[in-house]
Amino acid sequence: MAKNDPGSNKELIASKSRKPLRKHTEEALQLYFRTLNGDRPGELYDLVLGEVEEPLFRAVMDYTDGNQSQAAGILGINRGTLRKKLKTYSLIQ
Repeated sequence: MAKNDPGSNKELIASKSRKPLRKHTEEALQLYFRTLNGDRPGELYDLVLGEVEEPLFRAVMDYTDGNQSQAAGILGINRGTLRKKLKTYSLIQ
């Protein structure tokens, strides 16, 4: 499997989990709500984004061997936005 072959990445993910990312997210949120014991969560949107964004940026940067131009292209954001997010999560200086 070539590292930059998009098909190989999908096959690897499918072989390990057999579930789409959407399903994992849904299950995680259901578990989160069950553990609240009736309490109401606050700022759930920001909580979820904070939990997902950092590992997303870390994984894409690892995948591109730190190439920010490639990472920005994969993520569909401009390089300036990528750099801002990487700084936010202390993934670059």
